[in-house]
Parts: sequence; C-alpha cells; structure tokens
Amino acid sequence: MKREISFILIIFLILTLGMHYNEFLISPLLHIQNLSTAGAYGFDSFHPLIFTLLVYLILLIPRTIFKIIRKVKQKNN
Repeated sequence: MKREISFILIIFLILTLGMHYNEFLISPLLHIQNLSTAGAYGFDSFHPLIFTLLVYLILLIPRTIFKIIRKVKQKNN
C-alpha cells in the first residue's frame, strides 16, 4: 500500500511539473492558490487528481499483466 501511494505521488509530481513547470518556477504559491478557479476540461480544481488517477490506472494494467505472467512462470518452474 505504501509503495502504491508513493507511486501515485511520483506520477502526480511528474505530471504537475511536466505540464506547469514554468508556473512553478516563477510563482508556485500563486499557481496553487489559483487552482480553485482552474478549469481543465471541465474538471475544475480536481483535474490534477483525475489525471493522476487516470495515468495510474493506465500504468496499472501492464503492471498487473506482468505480475500475473511472473507468477505463472514461477509456478511452471
């Protein structure tokens, strides 16, 4: 559980800094304060969480498949 939470936080940081690096370099506090009026694709201030969870789910699918394949290979050996 702790590993998954850290994985989600890493995804959040990468996405946030990747999309808004200029705002965070110039005025990070102002950018965070303006989050309440943000309107990315109609998700309002929840858009960072929604995009983070979406990317997490996209990455979770191959991770789960590889985990299942590893278990099957270990059973066969």
